[in-house]
Amino acid sequence: MTKLWTVNGEHPAAEALQEAAGCIRDGLTVAFPTETVYGLGADARSSEAVAAIFEAKGRPSDNPLIVHIATRSQLEELTVPPDEAVSRLMDAFWPGPLTVVLPVRAGVLSPLVTAGLSTVGLRMPDHPVALQLIAAAGCPIAAPSANRSGRPSPTHAAHVLEDLAGRIAGVVDGGPTGVGLESTVVEFDAEGALHILRPGGITTAQLRAALPGVQVLEPAASEHEPEPAAPRAPGMKYAHYAPRGAMVLVQGGAPEQVRARMQRELEDAHARGERTGVLTYREHADAFRAERVVACGSLGDLETVAHGLYAALRDFDEAGISFIVAEACPEEGIGAAIMNRLRKAAGGHIIHV
Repeated sequence: MTKLWTVNGEHPAAEALQEAAGCIRDGLTVAFPTETVYGLGADARSSEAVAAIFEAKGRPSDNPLIVHIATRSQLEELTVPPDEAVSRLMDAFWPGPLTVVLPVRAGVLSPLVTAGLSTVGLRMPDHPVALQLIAAAGCPIAAPSANRSGRPSPTHAAHVLEDLAGRIAGVVDGGPTGVGLESTVVEFDAEGALHILRPGGITTAQLRAALPGVQVLEPAASEHEPEPAAPRAPGMKYAHYAPRGAMVLVQGGAPEQVRARMQRELEDAHARGERTGVLTYREHADAFRAERVVACGSLGDLETVAHGLYAALRDFDEAGISFIVAEACPEEGIGAAIMNRLRKAAGGHIIHV
């Protein structure tokens, strides 16, 4: 049975967090809120505990996990001392939605966490519940998103229970998350360039502003980019974030053409007997005819889109929608992360008009 601890996100009850932390110390799995999405946490040092994460999620074991820490001092036991550029990133964005891939010290973490790599992704979440839970547990916590593998990530405790009730020890309900998309994952190469392995809550512009003079390289945006044989970070391999129904993403230069093509796809699907849905934005919600039209935030404020994206994808599942047409958004700022998730959710089924 999965226990639920309901806490105040700003001032969480110490008793509830101590009980949840005790479960983690005992080798169990506990879901908890961060500023991005809910994570499924376990002691990153214990292979038995980490294996329980993979089992609960149905996650492939060659996909590395991000390790969450509560203080900069915990870095010393996990990695080599950070150089100046890494320290500048941490000064700018920790705590916050940025994961930095660094060399891992031998023997300090379960090899299941790193998927056999010599590196580990580390981050310090910007959420009082997460920070207090990690501190109370007294160990680094490995925590991917708290959902069944491939499903939309959870931004509410109810999403976690929908996917994992009965599979994990407990859920700390601290209310809805803030950013709504996972952390940005970055890694420096030997020449000092910073590679964005996964776009997320920290944008390319923010990274460049924090690191003047450092080359910041964005990930390839093409849906035809081959999956890496050994992913260097979460979200780089396999279908992710997908609703149960089939989904196609439509993008192009002229909004009128995009919406016209979306409506044709909906009409063709309806003729095939599909229950149809549209993922769009407030500005265009009245332009479509379908069984379910979900306006996921505003094009005028893409942070609202990021915040509501995963809940919108789950909305289609609740409505029994079998075919979804999604409208692309501009790939500016956090729009790059939104489009990354939409491409993954569509499984590469993209129409260009």
